[in-house]
Amino acid sequence: MPTKHKRHAITETPRVKQALDPLRTELSAERLDLAELVALGAETKLAQIRTEQDDRAAGRKRLADMIRNGEMNLDPDLADEAKRAGLPK
Repeated sequence: MPTKHKRHAITETPRVKQALDPLRTELSAERLDLAELVALGAETKLAQIRTEQDDRAAGRKRLADMIRNGEMNLDPDLADEAKRAGLPK
């Protein structure tokens, strides 16, 4: 059927089958709504990526705050140099 939307082919590799079979069993369904699964998976993956980015940013900020507050025995000149090199403000 003609469409303006992108089409995708999914091969049920062993990994994909291993993920889908328990869902098929739970739903008592041979056919699954793959569009729904792809959308849910994409949303989950995006949330995971954003959480990881937030965690890294928070870690960098904590480290920078510790350096600024003198909680680490570091050379302030080196901290300034690191700041100029692109570490968070």
